[in-house]
Amino acid sequence: MKQQTQIFESGNELAAYAARQINYHVMGYYPITPSTQIAEELDAMYAAGEHDIRLIAAEGEHSAAGVCYGASTGGGRVFNATSANGLLYALEQLPVQSGTRYPMVMNVACRTVSGPLSIKGDHSDLMYCLNTGWIILFANDPQAVYDMNLCALKIAEKTRLPVIVAFDGFFTSHQKRKCSVFALDADVREFVGEYQPKHSTLDLEHPITVGSYMNEPDIINNKYQLHLGMEYARDVIPEVFSEYGKLSGRQYQTVQGYRTEDAEVILFLLGSSYHTACAAADELREQGKRVGVCTANVLRPFPKELKTVLKNATTVVVGDRQDSYGAGGGNLSLEIRALLEGETKVKSRVYGLGGLEFFREDAKTLFEIGFDPNAKEFDYLGQTEGIRAETPQFFAPITESASSPGITQCTMGEHGMEVRGGALKDVTAMPKRLAPGHGACPGCGIPVNVNLFLSGIEGNVVLLFQTGCGMVVTTGYPNTAFRVPYLHNLFQNGAATLSGLSEMFYERQRRGELPSGDITFVMVSGDGGMDIGMGSALGAALRGSRIILLEYDNGGYMNTGYQLSYSTPKGAKSATSHLGRAQSGKGFFHKDMPMIMAGSGIPYLATAAESHPADLIKKAAKAKYCAQNLGMAYVRVLSACPLNWGDQPNTERAVICAAVDACYFPLFEIEQGITKLNYTPKEKLPVKEWFSMMGRTKHLAQEKYQGITEEIQAEVDRRWARLKARHEHPLL
Repeated sequence: MKQQTQIFESGNELAAYAARQINYHVMGYYPITPSTQIAEELDAMYAAGEHDIRLIAAEGEHSAAGVCYGASTGGGRVFNATSANGLLYALEQLPVQSGTRYPMVMNVACRTVSGPLSIKGDHSDLMYCLNTGWIILFANDPQAVYDMNLCALKIAEKTRLPVIVAFDGFFTSHQKRKCSVFALDADVREFVGEYQPKHSTLDLEHPITVGSYMNEPDIINNKYQLHLGMEYARDVIPEVFSEYGKLSGRQYQTVQGYRTEDAEVILFLLGSSYHTACAAADELREQGKRVGVCTANVLRPFPKELKTVLKNATTVVVGDRQDSYGAGGGNLSLEIRALLEGETKVKSRVYGLGGLEFFREDAKTLFEIGFDPNAKEFDYLGQTEGIRAETPQFFAPITESASSPGITQCTMGEHGMEVRGGALKDVTAMPKRLAPGHGACPGCGIPVNVNLFLSGIEGNVVLLFQTGCGMVVTTGYPNTAFRVPYLHNLFQNGAATLSGLSEMFYERQRRGELPSGDITFVMVSGDGGMDIGMGSALGAALRGSRIILLEYDNGGYMNTGYQLSYSTPKGAKSATSHLGRAQSGKGFFHKDMPMIMAGSGIPYLATAAESHPADLIKKAAKAKYCAQNLGMAYVRVLSACPLNWGDQPNTERAVICAAVDACYFPLFEIEQGITKLNYTPKEKLPVKEWFSMMGRTKHLAQEKYQGITEEIQAEVDRRWARLKARHEHPLL
């Protein structure tokens, strides 16, 4: 056995610890709860100079998977971590990697797949991966997360197959335990060995083609070879587990059983629930009931050894933390039924969805189902009737006349759109579409900006919010803060979704199924939504979809705890851009999303800030006219986040104003390709002065970071000079 030491860490932290000791070449990632902590930990370690892993923050999970695949073909070691819909977004890439036989390791902190949106743990995401050709290990406690991450890489490279290490989100991912780790990184690297890739796209002496187009019979031969690789893994996995057991003293099997030898009823559970069920089994054994518990440490290849453990029981009760809807059980139930071939009675229950707690009493209930000959073969455990009402309660509808107080009127004049009205004193006449009672943090700019923007939108409104803080704090079931029709979809697809709704409105109206009249369709995005959702937004822009895209720019992925976004200032601290010996905050400039949208040729785009409310209201009126008459409009507002900016709620107005006066966030509009500056500060502030007002960037005022601050100032000056040049040019 090699020397070990004990640390008190969570499953996520131990996954990062294992990755650091291995010292992978590349990690492509995108933050998603509850796996985000892995990337955060690795970034903090990198900043401290503890590893050399190249951490690449992709703009979405699909791209993160692409980063990993491309890197893996280059002959190095690759790592990733994701959860839930992020895993599904990347799913298309998984068979690409296994089908071309390039190894890597990906951690999956299992979480509920939406909709509706839930960030709690179950297994509904992982089960989509069963047919992707990836080896799947499942860790049922934090110690196993560490151990399996070390084993996974060796398994992957021996079989030339990618490996998933899965574990329960929030239960195992965030649960801290005293765990043993190897004291010396050298011992870890000796165990995994030196990687000798069979083929590399960076081997210029032996050029290869990866991912060829195939017809029959080549494609079936390829899949047969993948099948053989998975069958080979049946031998490799026990060998690696055995070798690891000798080094660590912790011996893993593909299947793990507890008191199953003489059990009449065996309960099969995956993940952290296994330990709860073991405690329940001890209590029932004291009452004379012969019960046992079983779990699997390996899901792919499916462990045939399971049959040996289960076959002597009278009844096996399978608990599924997901449902294969319409199949009479979750995936584990279906596979165990097939394995036992009717020799043993199998009953199944779907439980623990959305992170619903699993207690010893629940385990005892499942055991009793096994003893009850009249119990249904399949059902749910833990569901309730929910809230029933004879008449659903709605907000009083905001009528078109009530939402048309005449605050603004936009018409097309000789020199473009012209707005009359828009005075701040008239705003109170507009009913708030986003009602008080939301759960936003004190000082949050989202409700301020949304209501201020909507005060400039006369008439009927339908809203779509992408996932993010704005969505989460306003729609906690069974309540809503919206007084108008509201729709939610994920970051990557919001603009396409609202485009579809808008087109349905106009088509149904054309067919006479809806009355005449107008609706303004407004999509609200933020928290990095224009990173992962940029493709969808540009698609809607190029199609000319009749919608408004309102982006609240709070400069980070705030809904997941503030990881760097492409809109985060260069040099800023975040949970994935730490300060340290090897790193000085975020390493690249903030994205100029308005100019990206300008390149799509949309008829109207603008920037606005709550520090200049009348300007914001008038731009909202123009956006409405544009969306109903010309095509898509885009408006970006600077939105405060005191919690993650590191300032005080009562100072946010001044902080926003300073960003505008520093020309870091200039106020301008582009109408039909013609740029107009709406505000020029009397005295342009140095960017350093704005940075000094926030904890996330205060360090940039120090002499140590002077070089970075000068680079940022030069880039801000360049963008401002370009804007002024466009403003002065008759064609730009």
